[in-house]
Amino acid sequence: RECLGTRYTGWRNILGGAATAPLSVQASRLVELPYSSFEDDDDDDNVHSRPGGTAEQDSGPWYPDPPKMSPFSRCVRYLAFLWNFLFLLLGLLILAVGVWGLLAKSPQEPGEERGVPLGSDPMLLFVLAGLAASAVSLAGCLGTFCASPCLLRFFLGAVLVFGGLEVLGGLLLLLARRRLRDALRDLLLLCLLRYREDPDLQFLVDEVQRSLRCCGLDSYRDWESNPYFNCSAPGVQACGVPGSCCRDPLENGSVPNAQCGFGGLGLGLAAAGAVLHLGGCGAALGEWLRGQAGAIATGATALLLVEAVAALMALKVLRDIAAVRE
Repeated sequence: RECLGTRYTGWRNILGGAATAPLSVQASRLVELPYSSFEDDDDDDNVHSRPGGTAEQDSGPWYPDPPKMSPFSRCVRYLAFLWNFLFLLLGLLILAVGVWGLLAKSPQEPGEERGVPLGSDPMLLFVLAGLAASAVSLAGCLGTFCASPCLLRFFLGAVLVFGGLEVLGGLLLLLARRRLRDALRDLLLLCLLRYREDPDLQFLVDEVQRSLRCCGLDSYRDWESNPYFNCSAPGVQACGVPGSCCRDPLENGSVPNAQCGFGGLGLGLAAAGAVLHLGGCGAALGEWLRGQAGAIATGATALLLVEAVAALMALKVLRDIAAVRE
C-alpha cells in the first residue's frame, strides 16, 4: 500500500506540473524515470518472498530415490533367467519328441484308421509333460526378464504343485508297493498283447527283454497270448517269439536277426533254452528296480532340490521387485 501510494504521488506531481512546465522539461523528467511495471514488482516480491532470496524454480515435492538392486540380487536374477531358459529348452525337446511320435503313427491316408487310440498312446505323456514344463519355464523366464510379479507368482505356485505331487507319488510308492507291482504286471501283459500294434510299446518291450535277458511276463510261453505269435495264427510269426528273446539276437555279431525266435514256442524246453531266454521279465524287472532303488531315490531328491532352488530364486526376485516399487 505504501509502495502504491508513493507511485501515485509521484505520477500526480509529474502530471500536475505538466501544465506549467515546458514540454522539454516534461520529456526529460519522463526519460529520467526508471522503467517499472507491476509484473516486475510482482516478480521481485515473489523472489524476495522465497526462503534464501533465490530465484530457483519450484521442483515440486521431493521423493527419496528408490533402492537400487545389489550385485547379489542381479546375479540371482540372471541365474534365475538362465535356469528357466534351460528348462524351457528341455521342455520343448520333450514336446518335440512327443509330437514326432504322434505324427509318426498318424494315418497316412484319409480313409486309414489310426492303429493306436490317441488316449492310450504313451507318446501323449511326452506331449503333456513337455507342455507343462515349457509353460512353467516360459512363465519363469518372462517373469524374471520383465519383472512381472504375476508371472513369477504363477511360476512359484506351479513349482510348489509339482513338488507336492512328486512327494505324494513317492509316499504312494512306499505305501502301496503291492498294488503298484500288480499294476506293473498288468501293464507288461498289455504290452505283450499290443506288441505289434504300437511301435513305442514294441521298442520298450524289446529293450526290456534285451537288457534284462528275459522273455515274456512269467516265461517265454506268455507270448502265446499274442494273436500274432500264437501257434494258430497265420503267417511266419506263428508259434514264435520276438527276436529280443534270443540269446544271440545278432547275426554275425552285428546285424539284428528278427527271425531268430521263429518257431520258438514249438520247441522243447531244452531246445528252446539253447536258443531263447526262458525266464520272464516280471521277476527280472522287479529285481532290477530293487537294485536301482538308491539311484531312483537320488534322482528324485535331486529333482526336488532343483525345483526348490528355482522356487527360492523366484521368491528372491519377487522380493527385490517389491522393494524397488515401494
